[in-house]
Amino acid sequence: MRIRAALLFFCFSLTCAATGGGAPAAVATEQKVTSNGLALTPPMGWSSWNNFAENINETLLMETIDAMATNGMRDAGYQYINLDDGWQHYKGNRRDHPLEADPVKFPHGIRYLSDYAHSKGLKLGIYSGPGQMTCAGYTGSEGHEKEDAALFASWGIDHLKYDSCCSHKDAPKAVVQAIFGTMSKALLAQKHGIVFHACHCGWSDIWEWAAGLGINHWRIGQDISDDFDYPGNREGYYFDILDMIDRGVGLEKYAGPGHWNDYDMMVVGLKGKSADLVGAGASNVEYRTHFSLWAMVNSPLLASADLRHLDSDTLETLTNTEIIALNQDPLGKPAQRVRSAGGLEVFAKELADGSMAVALLNRGSPTADMTFNVHKDFNLPWTRYQVRDLWRHKDLGIYDIPYTAEVISHEARVFRISEIKADR
Repeated sequence: MRIRAALLFFCFSLTCAATGGGAPAAVATEQKVTSNGLALTPPMGWSSWNNFAENINETLLMETIDAMATNGMRDAGYQYINLDDGWQHYKGNRRDHPLEADPVKFPHGIRYLSDYAHSKGLKLGIYSGPGQMTCAGYTGSEGHEKEDAALFASWGIDHLKYDSCCSHKDAPKAVVQAIFGTMSKALLAQKHGIVFHACHCGWSDIWEWAAGLGINHWRIGQDISDDFDYPGNREGYYFDILDMIDRGVGLEKYAGPGHWNDYDMMVVGLKGKSADLVGAGASNVEYRTHFSLWAMVNSPLLASADLRHLDSDTLETLTNTEIIALNQDPLGKPAQRVRSAGGLEVFAKELADGSMAVALLNRGSPTADMTFNVHKDFNLPWTRYQVRDLWRHKDLGIYDIPYTAEVISHEARVFRISEIKADR
């Protein structure tokens, strides 16, 4: 089992045993927090873990910043370059070590990287956790939340992933709320706004209470694998792309501007070559479906492939501005799965301009003709409507009957439909 999965069930339990529980005494229901006003649309960017694990350094980050600034991703809306676990100097308990950057990996320090990202019109994110140690065994933030929040703000950090490593799976909900609420309050006290990502693997019903604590996005499931549809869970833990989509069905009502269900980092373009993540990879069609569905459900769009060496198919997928527009729509309504039968599924979401986004997903093997009906499926009173294909970037015509499209295996065809109003 890989390092994250191997540590995930015991690293914080060791901490709790050593500290008599380790969690703050206050419970979240007693904490009064307000929104930080950030992430009014889902965050877009890149995170280091899936492709590089602990093998990160200043040169890699600067080259990644340069790549995002020049390959079209920044112009398409991506903003964040997020350091995951492994940037810290020390492994071991926080009581024994300070929290500081590894001087070999990051000889100029984190503020230097932050300034460099900002100079390129981008933002820098960082990683920590609520235990004495993080998932990979580095010093965590337990007992130093105020100090660390102030440190991150002084470095110009714009995003914090705060990862419990799923170690609180069986903890009382109040304890889980307290550990995330404590860091949220510390971040809210800073003058420099920091987007707050709570990573808790979708346990403790986090979607029900995270927004009330000022959390901007929260993981709804365990770690993603680089698979489209792997039977069961790899290593009894990882979720594939379709698992994640299924996990989110019914959670749409908890998401909206400033607070989002997070389906995990995208694996688009990894192609089974991750330094740490499990999975044999997916086809370009499957990665495109993955990107389409993450956009439809309003998950943060955080790429994880090596941005310095993207092939043309991956870059085309990640920079499709018509698909990105669905994710970044200011209304902030995630798609709902409105129909599912025999592996053929229809997803739909309302958009701010009154139009609708529709995704036709074929989970099966045979090519299928799939149809949507604006009256029966979406309860729309439209008489006529225009259909635009968002991957072919083409208007397909005006319809007054149900629309039918051919959808190949593992494909999601995505359309934007708009009412054609009768002349008066």
